Amino acid sequence: MDGSNIVLIGMPGSGKSTCGVIAAKAMLKNFFDTDLLIQGLEGERLQDIIDYKGLDCFFKAEERAILTLKLEAAVIATGGSVVYSEKAMEHLRSLGKVIYLRVSYDTMMSRIHNFTTRGIVVKEGGTMLDMYNERAPLYEKYADAVIDCDGCTAEKTVEQIIEAAKSLQ
Repeated sequence: MDGSNIVLIGMPGSGKSTCGVIAAKAMLKNFFDTDLLIQGLEGERLQDIIDYKGLDCFFKAEERAILTLKLEAAVIATGGSVVYSEKAMEHLRSLGKVIYLRVSYDTMMSRIHNFTTRGIVVKEGGTMLDMYNERAPLYEKYADAVIDCDGCTAEKTVEQIIEAAKSLQ
């Protein structure tokens, strides 16, 4: 396709990584997962950073990792908590178009099965519903396009990512 980047944001379980890699192949782009970048730079699993170093340390590591990105012709899958950093989001927006893969709370919960090992950022004393309600408006704020993924197969979501990418050029 072209040298532009597509940045996928959304809740855990929205399909950023799963659909992002398929969309990248279909659009002849590279695929990049920022969660893997964080783990590589920190030398630790996301969940271990959260559990043993705390959320502040995790957020700083995530922002640092995002700010190192210099990519072209890529689909970038971000961690769900990236929207907590305005600096990180502005950098991602400077790299390409941001597509929000929107799912309902119920869909998110039905898709996530590995809560204790996945590296999901839920603030202390908070619930998954609190996290959902806090992040949803932030995803809307930063999105150049929004895709509703409830009831969609991975294939359907990929089709919608490709269509949204074309419309944003």
